[in-house]
Amino acid sequence: MTSLPPISTLPRLPNTSLSQILDLLFEPSPPLHALSLPVLRSTTFPNYDTLISAVNAQLNALVSSDKPEDVGTLSEILCSHPRLGEKKVESEQSKKEQAQLQTGAEGEKEMLAELNRVYEEKFPGLRYVVFVNGRTRPVIMENMRARIDRGNINAERQEAIQAMCDIASDRASKLQT
Repeated sequence: MTSLPPISTLPRLPNTSLSQILDLLFEPSPPLHALSLPVLRSTTFPNYDTLISAVNAQLNALVSSDKPEDVGTLSEILCSHPRLGEKKVESEQSKKEQAQLQTGAEGEKEMLAELNRVYEEKFPGLRYVVFVNGRTRPVIMENMRARIDRGNINAERQEAIQAMCDIASDRASKLQT
């Protein structure tokens, strides 16, 4: 699937197709499928942005939960996004979105790898997620440093969710038939 079907067809699609849609919008993530397929199956959405908002609400509910399994599920979903600047990126969308991060000074590549390591050490179970959207590697690294220095794991979870949803909205606008 390289484009999104009309939103009105979603309730009639099999789970495998709905999972592919979630993978195109977000990233391949079985925990996201388990969380969101029941909503996709039972709700008629007027557009993809409304669907993305529904997923956003589900993910933010996990942030608010006191249950360790909910936090674990959220971490798995957030970690489905590839590390920024990593050479091995699974999804075609992420490869395109991160292409600009593969060029530039070697020292910057090493610094980005180090920032990824420091971030994941500071926030166990999380991966830095940001909507690249044409921003340069130095701008992204500055944002990453500021988020590491802030040191607030709940704020990180919420920023990662918002970034995932911003990425999904951008993808939806590009992938609709």
